[in-house]
Amino acid sequence: MDFNLHEQEKLLQNAAREFAKKSVMPRSGDIDRTAELPSDLIDEMRNLGFYGLAFPAELGGGGMGFVGLALATEQICQASMAVGMNLALSACVGSVLLHFGTEEQKQRYLIPFIRGDALPFWAFTEPSTGSDPKVIQTTAKPDQGDYVINGEKLFISVVPIAEWGIVFAKDDSGRVSAFIIEKSVQGFVVGGLHDLMGARGIGSTTIYLNGVRVPKGNVLGENGKGYQILLDGAAMERVVIAMGCLGVGQQALDLSIQYAKQRLAYGKPIVEMSTIQWLLAEIDCRLQASRWLTYRTVFLKDQGKPITIESAEAKLFCSQAVVDITRMAMQVHGAYGTERSLPVERLYRDAKMTEVMVGVSEIQRVIIATSLLR
Repeated sequence: MDFNLHEQEKLLQNAAREFAKKSVMPRSGDIDRTAELPSDLIDEMRNLGFYGLAFPAELGGGGMGFVGLALATEQICQASMAVGMNLALSACVGSVLLHFGTEEQKQRYLIPFIRGDALPFWAFTEPSTGSDPKVIQTTAKPDQGDYVINGEKLFISVVPIAEWGIVFAKDDSGRVSAFIIEKSVQGFVVGGLHDLMGARGIGSTTIYLNGVRVPKGNVLGENGKGYQILLDGAAMERVVIAMGCLGVGQQALDLSIQYAKQRLAYGKPIVEMSTIQWLLAEIDCRLQASRWLTYRTVFLKDQGKPITIESAEAKLFCSQAVVDITRMAMQVHGAYGTERSLPVERLYRDAKMTEVMVGVSEIQRVIIATSLLR
């Protein structure tokens, strides 16, 4: 892998950085406080072409691959993890549709998403499971050429601003299938937002599927083979969380350096103290290790290689690292780091969310160890 960015990637990185600095950063506190994503930020990301970054130019995308998506997501998450995750998690769903969808499904759902006109969600997690498809309780029963779906999904991101999504349910064979469902259909009920400690604004919601009728043409992939689709999407979700960790970690480092240069103790800036320098050095090392682990994973994705294990490694390492990074950043800030009026406190809460989103760390360890012992 060549770690040098080419000119187009540098331009993308700069555009995302400018968007984050000018449009997102001034509103990051409000997004965290209200847990709502302003619609004009979605419009601006659409106009900048961010939603289609990773997708082929022949479909109207930016042709930048998932390395390009990572470059943009990292920059935006420095300002607000909720805004960056909105972009990246939506791209995960689009990636699955690109790989498994029919031409008709791509024309109807993927291409509008690439334009940023119709954002998608991903719905697997239920009250009884967040990792094991064997105990999924949502059902899809054939009825007059359609499927009728009943069930409940929770902790589903992006739903408030989405138009359609991929929903997993057990079909009449008892196996898991994936269905494309439009949010506007009868029986699709959106519950209230989950009041999360971090990643506020990501739109984490419960949805209820009360006799939702889905045409057979909206089955994604083959009947009863939704598990492979689930694995593919989950791998992408994991590396997306790692992207978010990079943004949060970099912002924590930048704020810590800035604060340490300004804060005086015993008549001199605390950045001159060896204890503070140790913290800054430790933060930087963990951040750089996280960055290259993440970018290697998206590089492999762009090469068409499986990333099941690599994404679990990236998600596990980066989420643990960013929790430590933000904790050390709070140490640099001292008591001021706990002030809700300062962003370090928010970054700490956002960091903790990465350890439990898209499979807790313990699940990632099982995935990795199973591969090692196979």
